[in-house]
Amino acid sequence: MNLSFFDQFMSPTTFGIPLMGLALLLPWLLFPKTSNHWLNNRLSTTQAWFFGTFTKQLMLPINSKGHSWSLLLASLMMFLITLNLLGLLPYTFTPTTQLSLNLGLAVPLWLATVLTGLRNQTTHALGHMLPEGTPTPLIPVLIIIETISLFIRPLALGVRLTANLTAGHLLIQLISTAVLVLMPMMPTISMLTMMALFLLTLLEIAVAMIQAYVFVLLLSLYLQENV
Repeated sequence: MNLSFFDQFMSPTTFGIPLMGLALLLPWLLFPKTSNHWLNNRLSTTQAWFFGTFTKQLMLPINSKGHSWSLLLASLMMFLITLNLLGLLPYTFTPTTQLSLNLGLAVPLWLATVLTGLRNQTTHALGHMLPEGTPTPLIPVLIIIETISLFIRPLALGVRLTANLTAGHLLIQLISTAVLVLMPMMPTISMLTMMALFLLTLLEIAVAMIQAYVFVLLLSLYLQENV
């Protein structure tokens, strides 16, 4: 049986129509909506508590000028967590395993932080390119290095999220295939492998949430440098 383990990362299509847009819209339907009732249900209360705690921790080191980003960053965090967790369900597709999508999120948000810094504090933003007290012969080299590191940031954001989720999905598929192959030949080894698969699944649930948090946290650090 000739199977490609990378087929799971192909964008699904129906009648030639890509379903990427549907996969991106469905998570928003799972979020509970606010109501006019005096008392909310447990799910709405838990969601409000989570957003309040997360926003407070994220915006704590950022001054008041950057607090207008709190709604955007909190929504992005919840969106990425939902996409990553839904992708761990059987017969589903994970949009965040696509580098094009992750770069589509990383590049505009990174560029917005850079433009914010150039608009509000041009001298301070350009000062990151050259540390104070740099010897004169090293000035051109350091400017080139800092410029390259600045433009690598969005690429690192997208590649980190893509690589971690892709590696986890491949490991789960490889180990689950090994369980099916070993089941008729070595049941004991197959059961031990199944236990490892269960532990790996728990690890991937944690990785799905952590990687979404890291993505938003790094964006907040870039914002902190420019406000």
